[in-house]
Amino acid sequence: METHDVERLLAAARQARKRARCTYSGFAVGAALWAADGTISTGCNIENASYGLTVCAERVALWKALSDGHHRFTAIAIVADTPAPTPPCGPCRQLLWEFAGDLAVYLGNLASLQRTFTLAELFPHPFDDRQLRTGPPATLGT
Repeated sequence: METHDVERLLAAARQARKRARCTYSGFAVGAALWAADGTISTGCNIENASYGLTVCAERVALWKALSDGHHRFTAIAIVADTPAPTPPCGPCRQLLWEFAGDLAVYLGNLASLQRTFTLAELFPHPFDDRQLRTGPPATLGT
């Protein structure tokens, strides 16, 4: 991905972060998901008094993209107001893997890009359709 595209993706995540509904934690996160056709879908975290119903920014962006008909993705940017990178949580890693595959993950804060990973680096042993196949048991790394 070109540098200007990464900056555009981070800027979209920063804008999305401004719409976060984080009354309980005060931890606002924005995400921007880049579809293969260049469309950017954004999301912010939305908290609820029943904490288990809280939805992360990455999942909001993913659901919006999928519901708009996008099925192939190349990158996601995640932005929080933190000095250290804020990677996606475990459930978000699982859903991103399931629906987006090994995409580029750009972690930023309000000022800059902090780190870049692939999803496979962040989620090296995912649960996916390989475990659901019939026949001999799946092994890690295959």
